[in-house]
Amino acid sequence: MRLKLLVSESVRSLGANLSTTIAATMTVLIGMFLLGLFIALGSWAQAFGDHQKEKLLVKVYFCTESTCKAEASDKQINAVRMKLDSDPLVKDVRWVPKAEALERMRKLQPEIVENLPGNPLPDAFEVTPVDGEHAKEIGRNLRAPTLPPGIEKINDGGVVSDRVLTVAKVLSTAFLLATIVLLISSTLLIANTIRLSIFSRKREIEVMKLVGATNWFVRGPFMIEGLLCGLGGAVLAVILLVLGRELFMPLIHLTNASDIHAWPFGLHVLIVLGAGLALGALGSGLTIRRFLQV
Repeated sequence: MRLKLLVSESVRSLGANLSTTIAATMTVLIGMFLLGLFIALGSWAQAFGDHQKEKLLVKVYFCTESTCKAEASDKQINAVRMKLDSDPLVKDVRWVPKAEALERMRKLQPEIVENLPGNPLPDAFEVTPVDGEHAKEIGRNLRAPTLPPGIEKINDGGVVSDRVLTVAKVLSTAFLLATIVLLISSTLLIANTIRLSIFSRKREIEVMKLVGATNWFVRGPFMIEGLLCGLGGAVLAVILLVLGRELFMPLIHLTNASDIHAWPFGLHVLIVLGAGLALGALGSGLTIRRFLQV
């Protein structure tokens, strides 16, 4: 019965203060729409960064007669393979013979190998790390304490690896900070908007407190108002996100990689609705606290 009374009082107040209701709902709408965009773009950027990290490989090139005066022996190659297999940071080791390396070069840059009298490319291992961040550490482990015999050089990505990892970290950090700032600013905007309604009913709140109403009984209708405004704004934001997804996403081609995706849209909807409800209630609850000290 008390809940029904609180809800009916909240609905009555929303209708009586229509301009404030619209302002609060529009504030939630804008905040939740931007939150939905940030989630979509941020999660896509994180997936893109993870995809780039997966491309980081450690390449181990073995000696040839032209580089080391003698080709690496089977014993030396097997010793390197055993050392890589024992490294917990290594996910996979792939053998790339010099014939395959030359064939790759013909496909990628045929003009370079067009007039070669022989095959100058070395045999190699392509090492896939468990995580792209481990590429340089795998290279260090393989060199320790000294470079194993039979290896000409180890390419662990160097500057390119550092840049990829830096970009991935920056994208993740920027996404997190932008979301936090947006949530805080939305809460403050909602609180300031609802404060207008509370100011107009300040005397009513004082009377309720003087006749013995508890803080939660007074706070209840305002928090329900915030919930309803938050829900309305969040639903409108979801509708705009759906329209934007259907109308504009087919026109945007960010990448051709099939394994780079933002979070599922259903998860976006749940986050936006949950955030709208939480921010509406939180904004109301924070605002009315100062008016309960009668």
